[in-house]
Amino acid sequence: MWCSRLALRQLQRATAKPLILTRAMSTLPRLYITRQIPPEGLKILHESGQVQYELWDSDDVPVPRKELLQKVKGVDALLCVLTEKIDAELMDAAGPNLKVLSTMSVGFDHLSLEELKKRGIRVGYTPDVLTDAVAELTVALLLATSRRLIEATHEAKTGGWGTWRTLWLCGHELANSTVGILGLGRIGVAIAERLAPFKVKKFIYTDMAPRPELAKEINAEYVSFDELANQSDFLLACCALTPETHMICNKNLFSKMKANSIFINTSRGGVVNQEDLYEALATNQIAGAGLDVTVPEPLPTDHPLFTLKNCVILPHIASASYSTRNAMSSLAANNLLLGLRDQPMIKELKL
Repeated sequence: MWCSRLALRQLQRATAKPLILTRAMSTLPRLYITRQIPPEGLKILHESGQVQYELWDSDDVPVPRKELLQKVKGVDALLCVLTEKIDAELMDAAGPNLKVLSTMSVGFDHLSLEELKKRGIRVGYTPDVLTDAVAELTVALLLATSRRLIEATHEAKTGGWGTWRTLWLCGHELANSTVGILGLGRIGVAIAERLAPFKVKKFIYTDMAPRPELAKEINAEYVSFDELANQSDFLLACCALTPETHMICNKNLFSKMKANSIFINTSRGGVVNQEDLYEALATNQIAGAGLDVTVPEPLPTDHPLFTLKNCVILPHIASASYSTRNAMSSLAANNLLLGLRDQPMIKELKL
């Protein structure tokens, strides 16, 4: 049974069971929402009167694949998050009514773009609104890694804090450093803007091609992939995950980096060969790494990377601020409603 009228506080309640909403007006387009999205987006859908919807009412447990394939049957639209694989199997299960997909994410590697294009399904996504939050988290992760803050906290808690020592827990500072950006976009620019006050000496970047307009904003120099590795004291992976960037950060990159360099990844886990990264860190080929994204997610607690003191791993929280997640939710809802009205979306992937 379907509906779009329910008290907002009920929509916010997290359970491990799917919440089914009911509505008498069965002629409205049918929407399935794969996760309990933040309240601002639900409010927009709730007040639009434009859709009848059902959602998987949990923020802790993803909708099981078998359940998802059942729930999408006959829907006109789908609102998903990055944990759901939107592929040919799912589109076949949904059937020909599916015309609009809205993902609450800036990344789209969970979407089968060729299938979506072939079937004429429009796709909305949520870039830009998370730029500030991701940039802030990247800076925080860089500092935590380079200044060994997690290691230091552990030492303080477990009795390792003894007498003052001249080189104990020394790290690497940003002043007079060269910061390299792999994949210069709005997020890369925002990170550089936040790092500049730390007296960074130079910003360099590499991409599929030079991006002079963005580079001008941070006075960054375009360099080759090898030069990025050779020159960077801090190397930040900010690129999208594509066939070209899959595992681009591998032994070839790490072997060319400085022994005192720090590697940071807040893009997608798939851009890194984690076995090669482990080897580079374990042998002190590079000084440290900070990761907000891994493969798989969550990373198993017995993964070798967790055994390293010079590797800081976060559970994919770069966009995790209240304001940003609500903004992403709102944008995803508005993209979807505009798509159903056959109007231009605020942010639409051009397939």
